[in-house]
Amino acid sequence: MHIAIIGNGITGTTCARFVRKFSNYKITLISGETDHFFSRTALMYIYMGHLGYKETKPYEDWFWAKNKINLKRAWVQHIDFDKKVLQFDKGEDLQYDKLVIACGSKPNKFGWKGQDLNGVQGLYAYQDLELLEKNTSKKINRAVIVGGGLIGIELAEMLHSRHIPVTFLVREPNYWSNVLPEGEAKMINRHIREHKFDLRLGVNLEEIIDDGTGHVKAVKIKETGEIINCELVGLTAGVSPNVAWLKETDLATNRGILVNLYQETNQKDVYAGGDCAEFSTPVAGRRSIEQVWYTGKMQGKVIAENICGRKTKYNPGHWFNSAKFLDIEYQTYGVVLPNLPNNQSRFYWEHESGKKCVDIVYETESRKFIGINTFGIRMKHEAFDGFLREERSIEYVLENLRAAAFDPEFYQQHEQEILDEFNKQTASNLQLKAKYGLRGFLSLFGKG
Repeated sequence: MHIAIIGNGITGTTCARFVRKFSNYKITLISGETDHFFSRTALMYIYMGHLGYKETKPYEDWFWAKNKINLKRAWVQHIDFDKKVLQFDKGEDLQYDKLVIACGSKPNKFGWKGQDLNGVQGLYAYQDLELLEKNTSKKINRAVIVGGGLIGIELAEMLHSRHIPVTFLVREPNYWSNVLPEGEAKMINRHIREHKFDLRLGVNLEEIIDDGTGHVKAVKIKETGEIINCELVGLTAGVSPNVAWLKETDLATNRGILVNLYQETNQKDVYAGGDCAEFSTPVAGRRSIEQVWYTGKMQGKVIAENICGRKTKYNPGHWFNSAKFLDIEYQTYGVVLPNLPNNQSRFYWEHESGKKCVDIVYETESRKFIGINTFGIRMKHEAFDGFLREERSIEYVLENLRAAAFDPEFYQQHEQEILDEFNKQTASNLQLKAKYGLRGFLSLFGKG
C-alpha cells in the first residue's frame, strides 16, 4: 500500500507520522516548497533574526529516513484520479494507492490593478519569506500593507524590526473588526498607532501604481484618491484554499476541497485536510473551512486513522485560538462574535492601562457561558474547555477565574477586579431594568 501526501505542512506531516505509527505502508510526503517540514508561524522570527531556518524544523533531518517516510521535492501539476497517478512539474509520474491532499492556502488577491507588479507580495510560504528578503534588500522608504488580521500585523512587526515605515489600509472601521468585537478592536487600533504605524481605517485599495519598469512606486486609495508613495506592498487580506489547480478535475470543490467528517473527498481513496479542505457538513458550531494550526494537526491525524482502517470522524471540540498583536497576547475560547444575536449578552472589562481586556459572552436568560476573548492576560485552555464542556454559568466562570490563571506566581492577577466590575455592571443593569422594564432595557442595547 502506497500513501502519497501532497503538502508537508502540519496536516500532511501529522498524517505521515500517524500512518507510520499505525502501519507499515509506504509513505511519500511531497512538497515543492521546502525539503522538510517547518513551523510556518515562525517565518517572521527568521526574518527578524530571532531564529534560523534550521531552528524552525521540529524534526531533525534524519527523522524521515529513520521512520521510513520518503520525501519528494516537487510540485504536483496534475492528478489522474482514475489511474491513481500524480504528474510532477519536471515530467515525472508517481503511482499511489491512497492520496492525501493537504496543499494549504494562497494569499487573497481581488483583481487590483498592479497586484502582480514586482515589490507586491503576500506572506504565507517560505518562498514569500525569500521574496521579502529580496524586496527589502534595498532601501525602502515606505511599505503599504493591504488588509488587517494576523498576517498583516506580523508583516508590520517584521518590517518594523528593520526600521521600515508602514502604512496599513484596512477597509473595516476597526482593525480585524470582522472577527474582534468593538472594544478589543479599538484597543488594537490604539496599540498599532502607539507603535508609530500609519493605520488608515475604512479605506480600500484602488490601484497599485507602476513605476514604469514593472515595479511598484505607489498605491491609490479609492475613497479619497490619495497617492501614497511606497516601494513594497504586502497583500494580507486573508487567505483562500489553494484549489485553483484542481478546478478542472473531477474532484468536488467549492471554496475548498469538499470533504465529509471522515476527511473523504468524492474520489475513491482520496482524502483532504488542513487549509485546503472544506467540510460539506461542518461540525455543529464550527466553520466549514478551519485554517489554523491545531485544526490542521487534528485533521491530519483523522485522515491517518481512516486510511489505516480506524474509522474516525473529525471532532475538534470547542473552538480556540491564540496569537499576538505586537506585544499583546490574544486568546479566544468558545464563540465570541463581533455582533451578538438577541439571545446573547457580553461582559467587557478593560484594564486602566488600555493593554489588557476580557470579553465574555453568555446566554442572556440561562446565563450559560459561551466564550471568552482575553488580551494581555494569559489563561489556561483546559480551564475554559472545562467551563464550556460543563455548560457553566458566567457567574461560575468569574468566581472560578483564578483556576484559569496561567503561572499566577509570575503574572499579575486581575480576577478580583474583573469580578468586581461584573458585579458593578450587573447591579447597574438591574437598576435599569427596574426603571425601564425588560422591553425598555433591551431597547437601550438595540435588542428590543
